[in-house]
Amino acid sequence: MTDKVFWREPYRTALTTRVARVDGLDVVLEATLYFAESGGQESDTGSIGGYRVLAARWQGRDLVYTLPPGHVLEEGDTVTVEIDWPRRYALMRLHFAAEIVLELVTQRLPAIGKIGAHIGEDKARIDFTWHEPLTPLLPELMREAQAVIDADAPIVSAFSDEAAERRYWEVAGFGRVPCGGTHLERTGEVGVLRLKRKNVGSGKERIEIYAAPR
Repeated sequence: MTDKVFWREPYRTALTTRVARVDGLDVVLEATLYFAESGGQESDTGSIGGYRVLAARWQGRDLVYTLPPGHVLEEGDTVTVEIDWPRRYALMRLHFAAEIVLELVTQRLPAIGKIGAHIGEDKARIDFTWHEPLTPLLPELMREAQAVIDADAPIVSAFSDEAAERRYWEVAGFGRVPCGGTHLERTGEVGVLRLKRKNVGSGKERIEIYAAPR
């Protein structure tokens, strides 16, 4: 099982570890800080042993990385894993911004249905099933979400079940949410929030989420 250092140290940008397994272009490491897409959060970008990672995916409790043709890594090799920190940090900020918005929407509209989410480097989105435009809610949602951000409260991120690798984040007085992504240390790091509503079909609503650094 891959040791997922990105959960314990999400701000770390480099790690020395060993190759656990090689299968052609695919490599599994003993430990990693390179997050692979999950729960709508995009993968990190970066390198392993100096080779650019072309793709990353989960395989059970391991993470598998696809390297370019011609790599010469072998099982047992010591390698350095490096990630693109500006991208990681942007993903972390937008991820938590989206989590705040989702919590506020579901608190206000308990019957609403979430049908999808995507966290990218430039924006995040959440898709819902709902019978009317969410536009009238956006100003109030932005005010409430920005208040959570501006409180600069600590964010606890930990295991709810370590054996099963189930994790959560929690902000005291706001909520506790199951989530296996990478998380900020404080809500204030999100920055300045902006929301935009988009119609994506009959009975479907999308909220796009942007977060500008202060």
